[in-house]
Amino acid sequence: MFGTLRTLITGVNARAEEQLRDAYSIELIDQKIREAGKNLKAAKLSLAGLIQRRKSEEQQVNTLRACIDDLMVRAQEALGAGRDDLAEGAAQAIADMENEVMVRDQTNASLERRILQLRQSVETANRRIIDLKQGAIAARAVKREQSLQKKLGRHLSGESPIEEAETLIGDVMNRDDPFEQGEILGEIDRSLDHTDMAERMADAGFGDSSRVRAADVLSRLKNKI
Repeated sequence: MFGTLRTLITGVNARAEEQLRDAYSIELIDQKIREAGKNLKAAKLSLAGLIQRRKSEEQQVNTLRACIDDLMVRAQEALGAGRDDLAEGAAQAIADMENEVMVRDQTNASLERRILQLRQSVETANRRIIDLKQGAIAARAVKREQSLQKKLGRHLSGESPIEEAETLIGDVMNRDDPFEQGEILGEIDRSLDHTDMAERMADAGFGDSSRVRAADVLSRLKNKI
């Protein structure tokens, strides 16, 4: 008996919810479109931030490279004048800056990939919102037509375009953000990264190093002289 009552109550609630969604379908569509617009705006701000950061990194790299070129000339002059002490200091500075340039170049490459992915997501979301707005206009026209037909005692048949619009909106809003997933995966990868072990082994004399050292720069300078 209680099972039957529970089933009946569930059915009544389901019908009531369906009727409510149908009665306020246009309002629901407009609300979902506004929510999608807010999400798109947030994504645009994130994209702008990434682009701004990439430009800043590029400026830093250009500044570093200009300093490297200047110090290389000065170090060569110091070596020619027998000031090895000054040349060694300049070589260390050059090595540090070249290593920093490599790191910033890697950062720029990563930023470029993220910018491309987010830009594609923004463009796709923008097109979908435009389609949803067009669908909302059509849904309003259908709703008006349904209201007039009800007043005239007519009955509509077939699947409702409003329900199709609601389903489409639900699919768009419930999808996981690929950019956020990519960020999380990146954090996990960085937490598990042990690539510095190879550099530590190289510093100990086991294998070649991927970093530029002051001794390498000084050797190049002496070879040029």
